[in-house]
Amino acid sequence: MLTLHHLNNSRSQRVLWLLEELQIPYDIKLYERTPEQRAPPELLALSPLGKAPVITDGEVTLGESGAIIEYLIAKYGNGKAVPSESGYIDNLYFSHYAEGSFMPVLIQKYIFDAVPKKSPFFIRPIANMIFGQLDKLLVIPEMTKHLAMIEAHLEKSQSAWFAGGPEPTSADYQMIFPLEAIVHVAPSSAGPQIKKYVQAIHEREAYKKALEKGGKYEYAKY
Repeated sequence: MLTLHHLNNSRSQRVLWLLEELQIPYDIKLYERTPEQRAPPELLALSPLGKAPVITDGEVTLGESGAIIEYLIAKYGNGKAVPSESGYIDNLYFSHYAEGSFMPVLIQKYIFDAVPKKSPFFIRPIANMIFGQLDKLLVIPEMTKHLAMIEAHLEKSQSAWFAGGPEPTSADYQMIFPLEAIVHVAPSSAGPQIKKYVQAIHEREAYKKALEKGGKYEYAKY
């Protein structure tokens, strides 16, 4: 039996959604973040990095959500979640763009927002000033550019999905995590197509089942 090692409020939520969409039989082992919002040390027994998601499937132990998604579609998809020939390039691009280009900007934004809040009280005004300027000069312009590109792509798509086909593909399973984070944390930054996209996924029965099995998840409610 395939097992998903699932950490709350993490990228493993996207894998749970895929498992439910493809109706793959699986077990789930739940892990909770520490008070410092780190992955618990138990995950180090599975992965040298101690991060989730991780799947175990027979003799295979695999981390990295993108690799897991490709593995599951190839082995268990039975022709589902595969882009059409015309959607191949878009699927390839956004499957890798999600973590390669988009997530680093969001993480940088998170860090620049978090550091002043976690700074000692007496230096917090200085930290706010410094990181506020860095955010304004470096992060916000870059994030605006990324969100405009995504919004434009969704607007011109031939369907509701990034590859333009009738069903979600690996690009969608990769892109949902950063986009629902944006809609949850900074909804004013997200355009109408992005909001519509996230809402449509949250309304899918497979996604609702994934939420029920995965437990508390800050970026979606059930």
